[in-house]
Amino acid sequence: MAIIISQIKTTLDEPKDNAVAKALSLLRLSRAETASAKLYKSSVDARRDICFVNSVYIAMKDPAKERRLAEKHQNVRLYEPGALSFTRGKERLRGDVYVAGFGPAGMFCALTLCEFGYRPVVLERGADMDSRIRAVEGFWAGGALDPSTNVQFGEGGAGTFSDGKLTTRIGDPLCSRVLERLVEFGAPEDILTQAKPHIGTDKLRRVVKNLRSRVLELGGEVRFLSPLESLDLHSGRVDSIRVNGADIPCGALALAVGHSAHDTFRMLHGKGVTLVPKPFSVGARIEHLQADIDRALYGKYAGHPALPPGEYQLSYHDNGRGVYTFCMCPGGYVVASASEPGTVVTNGMSYFDRAGKNANSAVLVSVAPEDFGGGPLGGAEFIHRLEEKAYQLGRGGKAPAALTREFVSGGNSFTLGRVDPTYSLSVEPADLNELFPEYVSQPMKNGLRYFDRRIPGFSDSDSVLTAIETRSSSPVRLPRNEAGSAECADNLFPCGEGCGYAGGIMSAAVDGIKTAVRIMERFAPAQAE
Repeated sequence: MAIIISQIKTTLDEPKDNAVAKALSLLRLSRAETASAKLYKSSVDARRDICFVNSVYIAMKDPAKERRLAEKHQNVRLYEPGALSFTRGKERLRGDVYVAGFGPAGMFCALTLCEFGYRPVVLERGADMDSRIRAVEGFWAGGALDPSTNVQFGEGGAGTFSDGKLTTRIGDPLCSRVLERLVEFGAPEDILTQAKPHIGTDKLRRVVKNLRSRVLELGGEVRFLSPLESLDLHSGRVDSIRVNGADIPCGALALAVGHSAHDTFRMLHGKGVTLVPKPFSVGARIEHLQADIDRALYGKYAGHPALPPGEYQLSYHDNGRGVYTFCMCPGGYVVASASEPGTVVTNGMSYFDRAGKNANSAVLVSVAPEDFGGGPLGGAEFIHRLEEKAYQLGRGGKAPAALTREFVSGGNSFTLGRVDPTYSLSVEPADLNELFPEYVSQPMKNGLRYFDRRIPGFSDSDSVLTAIETRSSSPVRLPRNEAGSAECADNLFPCGEGCGYAGGIMSAAVDGIKTAVRIMERFAPAQAE
């Protein structure tokens, strides 16, 4: 047990560690009374005189005093780190435990299983990291798209080619466990104390490879270029799975296939697995000069060496429909992210230093099953139609783009100003009203007008919209019961973002851990039989 003291302010010019001394002074504690005292989290407060707002972790030698301090002070709370506590099951496995997908959910599911004596077999449809990087960079250079290995599929999942953002709203104690493991595998220690941590695509790639090495060291197996092609359901369980044409007995299956595995969703639906259509969002990437964002957010403090590149999060409600920015990438790039030929998909990516000239973010509009219809797979089909249309508007590979002010005002001019689009396959001037249905384009315009009031210049003639962004979340959910298994099969465990239970690296990793626990609560490890 420990306590967290929040709302401890430090200036831009003083060490953040001063927050610890201030917290001790506030509570009238001496160092001698503490077993540990350290910075817990730190964030920028850019509302007036810019400063850092910190929280401090203190473990007392007298645990009873922690509780008294938490009861007495408004900004003090008790803290207990996330721990895995469960009773291991005794049921005999009738085959290996398989984990389909090696993104954040699959990685942490497999790692957790290995650490408790299980020997999972990971099935990743894409290639290993080094081969994946070559395939993606080749595509970005104008080469052919590899449908099995791309920005969406391959070791590390879709988040590998992103900002490596580790923010989440789930507030689960296991988040700390995930951050600590990421540091163990090579992530910067700063992620432990940043309120908005990120790894960057460059460092995340090394972390993923190191995590895979640990899985292998502990007896797990990772098979690349091994898609889950089919499964055999019988008497309420998965008896076998098909991988690369071979049918394999299956003891348990953690399904962590990611939000873009639409072909897997079709296969599951055809096999009688229950899928439920869910809301998701579509839109475009907006780019600004990072220096303009810094000035808008930090004012006279822009450029201060203690400040990180500015980042924003904006939202607007338009007659019940959400419009919001998503996955903002300071100093980042808009990257080609298609996973199927004849389509265009965008995403944002930053390196750890966030040193690129432009900032980008998705501007998304929520859509719901009543918008696109079509049953459980209606959302996936809606996404595919939009991506094909974007390909056509881009004249075969380029991304359709528009000046933000022209899109909002209904104009068609495309004379670039200070912002050069970073999409590697180039952009094609297009009327985005032809791409989006009106129930998407009109709320997006209204949202952009509102965002321009929040950040002056957000929707001016220099900013550029590059389309289309469709992969922010899964279009389906696979219902699971209290035991974590699917309704149709008690040894099938839907997991992570693809199955509708996470949104981003952190929440997917946490769900992967919890899915591993569900499997272990049910089954004994094979070697314990």
